[in-house]
Order: sequence, then C-alpha cells, then structure tokens
Amino acid sequence: EVQLVESGGGLVQAGGSLRLSCAASGFTFDDYAIGWFRQAPGKEREGVSCLSSSDGRTYYADSVKGRFTISSDNAKNTVYLQMNSLKPEDTAVYYCAAESRKLRLLRLWWSSPYEYEYWGQGTQVTVSS
Repeated sequence: EVQLVESGGGLVQAGGSLRLSCAASGFTFDDYAIGWFRQAPGKEREGVSCLSSSDGRTYYADSVKGRFTISSDNAKNTVYLQMNSLKPEDTAVYYCAAESRKLRLLRLWWSSPYEYEYWGQGTQVTVSS
C-alpha cells in the first residue's frame, strides 16, 4: 500500500523552528514530485514547497521563501521541510503529497493540490505570538 506519513508538527513560539518529515512506503521517491501543502481554518489548501526527487529542483511559495527549506533523503524515502522564523500566519495543518505521472513543467503546477495523487494524513503546526 502506498502511504505518506507526516511527523514533526507541534506548538512553537513565533520566531522558532520546526522540521517536518514525510516518510513514504510502498514506493520510492525517485522520479517523483514531493510537495508540502498547508491548510488553515477557513482557507484553501495552498502549496508551500516542492521538490523533484529526480533532479533536486525546489520551489517555494513567496510567503515562505528564505524561511523554509525542503530537502530529501532518497535512500530513506523521506522528504523534510525545515521551517525557521515561524510566524503565527504559518499555523495550519501541513500535508505532504506525491505525484509521479507527470513531471514536465513542474514549475507551473507544483503548487496545485489537484495535481497530486498521494497524500499524507497531515500534521498540525501551531505558532503562537
């Protein structure tokens, strides 16, 4: 069974850091796009970051550039999201997602949740002010 499992969420003060992990089973991350998304109460699910496991290219939402870093350990089938300088507006449920059926022009679609086939269960990140 294909599974994605997020971990690492929690409660942190503004300015603090968290590292989220997304562990995959049932498939390998090779030749996959792995995205991080978040959804706050009353808001649409939005793309935060994405990594192409085949060539290592990364993408970030403008709101997190310079603060968040996505990385992977393909041998462990795990993708990470290092979140620094956290703000209250970062509070959301964070999800990882994977897509392998298409990788062309990833820069144009990485941030759309509709493009991803596999999803994790989500992990809560709460940033207090």
